[in-house]
Amino acid sequence: MNVYDFDNTLYKGESGIALFFFYLRKRPSLLRMMPIVVQGGLKYKLGLVKIDEVARRYAKYIEVFLRGIQDYKADAKEFWDRYEHRLQPFYKNMQKSDDLIVSASPEQSLEEVCKRMGVSRWIGTRIDEENARLTFVCFRENKAKAFLERYPNEQIDNLYTDSMYDTPLMELSKHVYLVRKGKLIKIK
Repeated sequence: MNVYDFDNTLYKGESGIALFFFYLRKRPSLLRMMPIVVQGGLKYKLGLVKIDEVARRYAKYIEVFLRGIQDYKADAKEFWDRYEHRLQPFYKNMQKSDDLIVSASPEQSLEEVCKRMGVSRWIGTRIDEENARLTFVCFRENKAKAFLERYPNEQIDNLYTDSMYDTPLMELSKHVYLVRKGKLIKIK
């Protein structure tokens, strides 16, 4: 099985950031949350807090954001109509029927883009739409945890990622490729 990270690997950029700005355009009132989002992101990037702590500390803000989403499927379709052009072209030449995409992006968004790409398996951040809550943040070590829970008897032949933070997934993989600007660099 080949496993692909999504952001900065199959998608040029961070789709989560693009998704935030997509919603900001739809709901300008979210602008008041910008300082909080930037503060949390900066603390996380500087290693001052872990992702689970960010999710816990900022849960009430995340819930305010999520409560404003009326139709995840319609929004995902509209979002990918606008951003599908940012998918990396190299993937089409190497795509296999058993590929898996593992991403920090919400599963609702991944579902739409994966269908467009012809990918039938994905793991992402889970959102309880009914209660407007994050139930699982699929990031760093949680990617490996989610993979092992969902596919306990499968082996990762090739992992494609842009990030050395995916070390837990790398340890489960026979071969690892770093993706830099659409170019593949074998590191394991």
